[in-house]
Amino acid sequence: MNLTALQQDALIELINIGFGRAAASLSKLTGHRVQLEVPKITMCPIDELADCLRPMLENEVATVHQIFSGPVDGDALLVLDQHSAAILKELLTSEPALPLEIDRSAREVVTEIGNIVLNACLGTFGNLLKVQVSFSVPHLTLETLESVVGSIAVNRQGLRYALVVHSSFRLRDSSLTGYLVMVLGVASIERLIQALERWERDQR
Repeated sequence: MNLTALQQDALIELINIGFGRAAASLSKLTGHRVQLEVPKITMCPIDELADCLRPMLENEVATVHQIFSGPVDGDALLVLDQHSAAILKELLTSEPALPLEIDRSAREVVTEIGNIVLNACLGTFGNLLKVQVSFSVPHLTLETLESVVGSIAVNRQGLRYALVVHSSFRLRDSSLTGYLVMVLGVASIERLIQALERWERDQR
């Protein structure tokens, strides 16, 4: 399943709106200007997700995972390699970037960042596409990429495709890369595309 160029452009515009809101919230929280940029969006079957992300992510990853439900439902994840997660914590708190697995502060900061980014994006989708979206409490996991993808595939068997947003965080003269992943079933993708097309027509 692939998006047309118009559908992809509309989706990028929506995600940029969500990222703009997330960046404003992060800037207010930290006192520093934060930019979130969306250079690339791809869609792949869930069983190809690990292969899609593996060239950019190695070893264990820090994943903030949130389930959302409504007319469009699925799993939303913010995925960072552990080095980026630790550096992001240092940039946002001015505390040393200790190894993430022994650093409670880094876990709390990354979970809060994930919560802000995921809620801003999913909330923007819900508001602009006029669909009601409910969220679960986000949780942070430190696992291999294969374990993260495997747990989603097993626990949410109706999900079939992953929408991958390659994004970068820019703050205090530094740039780090992360990935926003939305895992959706075929029916939810079709409803999302229909809502995107209606929204895109309304913008003309």
